[in-house]
Amino acid sequence: MDLDTVIVGGGQAGLALGYHLRRAGLPFTILDVHARVGDAWRHRWDSLTLFTPRRFSALPGLPFPGDPDGHPGKDEVADYLAAYAALFDLPVRLGCRVTSVRPGAAGGFTVDTSTGTLYAPRVVVAAGAYHTPRIPDVAGKLSPRVAQLHSSRYRRPDQLPGHDVLVAGGGNTGVQIAAELADDGRRVVLAAPTLGPVLPQRWLGRDIFWWFSRLGTMRLSAESRLGRRTAARNPVIGTDVAGLLRRVDRVGRVVDAAGDELLLADGGRRRVDAVVWATGFRPHYPWLEVPVLDASGAPVQRAGVTDRTGLYFLGLPWQRARGSAVLGWVGRDAEALAGRLAQERLAAPARPAPAVPA
Repeated sequence: MDLDTVIVGGGQAGLALGYHLRRAGLPFTILDVHARVGDAWRHRWDSLTLFTPRRFSALPGLPFPGDPDGHPGKDEVADYLAAYAALFDLPVRLGCRVTSVRPGAAGGFTVDTSTGTLYAPRVVVAAGAYHTPRIPDVAGKLSPRVAQLHSSRYRRPDQLPGHDVLVAGGGNTGVQIAAELADDGRRVVLAAPTLGPVLPQRWLGRDIFWWFSRLGTMRLSAESRLGRRTAARNPVIGTDVAGLLRRVDRVGRVVDAAGDELLLADGGRRRVDAVVWATGFRPHYPWLEVPVLDASGAPVQRAGVTDRTGLYFLGLPWQRARGSAVLGWVGRDAEALAGRLAQERLAAPARPAPAVPA
């Protein structure tokens, strides 16, 4: 197969790039480990609803169906992505796990997968930034009697036994899960030493993302001074945090554990039946055998471009701008990258070796 680009990841970033590469007439394939397009969304917690209304949740070329001012649930997003791939006939190889991306013997890259080996002069890693759950070491000190879930495995309150639940993490995910558990009648402790700025879902009769769009907030450059300041303080959007804090007990950071008790930074102790670790993720690219990662495993890139010719990233938070990892804005980065790939092909056309049959 004569491929120009291999895209690793069939989520919104990979699909948006595929749309623009298709329009540019470049041959490519998208590799995705899931059984269906959109499964990464289907596997998130049941009540998850986007902050962004449908009018600001679309990929290039296809409006998001439904009330443009309403907020879609996670299954709607998954179905939209599947419909998007089908409408534009994007070549997504499902159930295809990438096991290695390494320099090719004759230049370019060799991509080993669970279904065979491919070669291409260009590889775009569009697998997102939410790979491996970050769980603190103290989790290993808790008694087996205490149920523990990372937020990526949380689906609904009935997964958690008992009455006393601690949610660790003060980002959007942490406060949303804490609110849902409080609604379920649990006694909730929110371990959140800091909370970002709290923004309402609507302001002066308009959705907050309408204001973001009008003010250019989502296009705020990652390299600007204001961009760097904004990136350091991720806002909590749409949750009544003041009301939540009247219903839950907010404490500081968890620093240790013993038996069924968690020890807090202020010296307090909390006995719990369950813990939800809403503590984020760490980058994890064990299959990427090209020296483009820093000591923490994060990509070393600028606007998605690495020092390795032909290797790119797409869909990382704040890759180019505030909206780089957001469904309704990732298409801007995808269009810019597709234009770069098209220019490279014109400047130095390459004839990749054919795929090795599985």
